[in-house]
Amino acid sequence: MLESLSDKFRKILRDVRGQGSLTEANVQEALKEVRLALLEADVNFTVVKDFVSSVKEKAMGKDVLESLTPGQQFTKVVHDELTNLLGGEDASLELKGKPSVIMLVGLQGSGKTTTTAKLALHLKSKGRNPFIVPADLFRLAAVLQLKKLSQEIKVDCFDSDDYKDPEEICKEALRVATLKGYDILLVDTAGRLHIDNTLMHQLESLKAILRPSEILFVADSMTGQDAVNTAKGFNESVGITGVILTKFDGDARGGAALSMRMTTGKPIKFIGTGEKVDCIEVFHPSRLAGRILDMGDILTLVEKAQATFDEKETKELQKKLKKDTFTLDDFKSQLQQIKKLGSMDSILSMIPGFSAMKQAKDIKIDEKEISRIEAIINSMTPKEKAEPGVLNASRRQRIAKGSGTRVQDVNKLINQYQDMRKMIKKLKAAGPKGIKGLFQKFM
Repeated sequence: MLESLSDKFRKILRDVRGQGSLTEANVQEALKEVRLALLEADVNFTVVKDFVSSVKEKAMGKDVLESLTPGQQFTKVVHDELTNLLGGEDASLELKGKPSVIMLVGLQGSGKTTTTAKLALHLKSKGRNPFIVPADLFRLAAVLQLKKLSQEIKVDCFDSDDYKDPEEICKEALRVATLKGYDILLVDTAGRLHIDNTLMHQLESLKAILRPSEILFVADSMTGQDAVNTAKGFNESVGITGVILTKFDGDARGGAALSMRMTTGKPIKFIGTGEKVDCIEVFHPSRLAGRILDMGDILTLVEKAQATFDEKETKELQKKLKKDTFTLDDFKSQLQQIKKLGSMDSILSMIPGFSAMKQAKDIKIDEKEISRIEAIINSMTPKEKAEPGVLNASRRQRIAKGSGTRVQDVNKLINQYQDMRKMIKKLKAAGPKGIKGLFQKFM
């Protein structure tokens, strides 16, 4: 998401920095391009107008104009204003009471049910004890879907089979949660294809029963301004406290993300970054602004790595690297860890300057490459994985046939593995000072 907008912003800022000094004329020209880029990204017209006006006011300030690096100062102004546009400060969940109740509301097809499970897993990973409540009786498959997801993430789910209306379900679920000591109640409510009075009356009734500390509106970010308008409708009727944007890994233009806070007055609290149940992230306005401007998002990348990589396994790997006993099985294990971080495009988008480098060099990310490597290694015997030197021509042909690949693919993998072993040896030989010098070349 936002790749097209990011490309346009990068070009605009590069042109400004290339002019050496800022004048009212070139700032005006840059802001004309900014306005067009935001409108093309489906950002609300009023939001665009206010954003451009604010950037102009700050960019023409004395501190920026008299700076030694006015182009960089202009970039900072744009970054700061984008951060403000997206909500400014991070907005955490406001959890009150025991159990704290979170209602998830939204239209059908927005990803509400899956998001309920994603949020439950996220809260569980933070040491909380959530209880899932399937209160969507309008969509027949919703209850079954939520039960299956709750089993997958090992979070308890209220058995609603004997109840005929959402009000009864919520009353009993709240009683059970209080009795059994769950600290968070996550309620998946019904949706419709569009806002109607029946839906809103039901949500108001559930709100009165549950007294939720959070009512989170779940919006499909692919729907752009429609999602923003729907959020306003839900807020006026029920009173939402925050927003979760789903399908943020899609190719939408990004207008919903950039308009939501200013038009609804409610913060974006989470974003869905994929279909898997662990693909949900806390929303950080400053970090997304950095990604839009191709400044990267190293903090999120580090947090994802810390949450994904097994500490014990990492220490074992370090020992193997020191002893030079790194095998193809270890190589496969590391690739599987990387896969858990998400798509390669999403990972690399967090690296500063990658979008520009990708565009300049026409880099294409082949997501199937990791699966091919896994298939090749799985087709080897334990001896071949531990000692690739035994792989003669006939063995390589057998492995290629067994993995559904070509002999050239097997050869390529072995070459990559051997190159990695050589690089590790060089780093070990260089010692701490040599490694520091190597990193400085790339800083």
